[in-house]
Amino acid sequence: MTFDDFNLGKTGDGLLPVIIQDAATLKVLMLGYMDRAAFDKTVAEGRVTFFSRTRQTLWTKGETSGNYLTVKQMYADCDADTLLVQAVPSGPVCHRGTTACFDTPEDEGFIRTLSALVQERHAALPEGSYTTRLFIKGVKAVAKKVGEEAAEAVIEAVDGNRDRFLYEAGDLVYHLLVLLEQMDCSLSDLEGELALRHR
Repeated sequence: MTFDDFNLGKTGDGLLPVIIQDAATLKVLMLGYMDRAAFDKTVAEGRVTFFSRTRQTLWTKGETSGNYLTVKQMYADCDADTLLVQAVPSGPVCHRGTTACFDTPEDEGFIRTLSALVQERHAALPEGSYTTRLFIKGVKAVAKKVGEEAAEAVIEAVDGNRDRFLYEAGDLVYHLLVLLEQMDCSLSDLEGELALRHR
């Protein structure tokens, strides 16, 4: 994808609207604009750079605060006049110190946040982490935990204990996320499988 792939004739100012989305939670974080130089710098460095309409200059998000946006994926929309950037934020995105510039619920997409944390634990294997211990024990141990937590969730459901069921279901989902990571599968892979069945 290059800047020339976009149809900017309608905008008049030659700027490309860019929507930033958290790659893990899919939460929409902010809207910015890029000119050719900002787009090319973003592609070259892997960090989101915008064109500031007020200052009329390039600015890399996080150059002052340290809260950079690391690019994971970039997608053009159907009309090729808007760019969606899925990024990993290294801190609050909004100048107010909030996660996003839009005041949507903060707990939106928490399972994806947890999944991203599990992936980080797998990559770094920090000492003292329960998740690290699971990965070190291997797939059989993780699979066994998924089975145990599933059985406990079923027992609480059959007994009609809603609060205990939710607690055990949380354990089940967490251990399933670890098993997905252990099997080199993602939530997107799982969603794709479910979508195929839905069709």
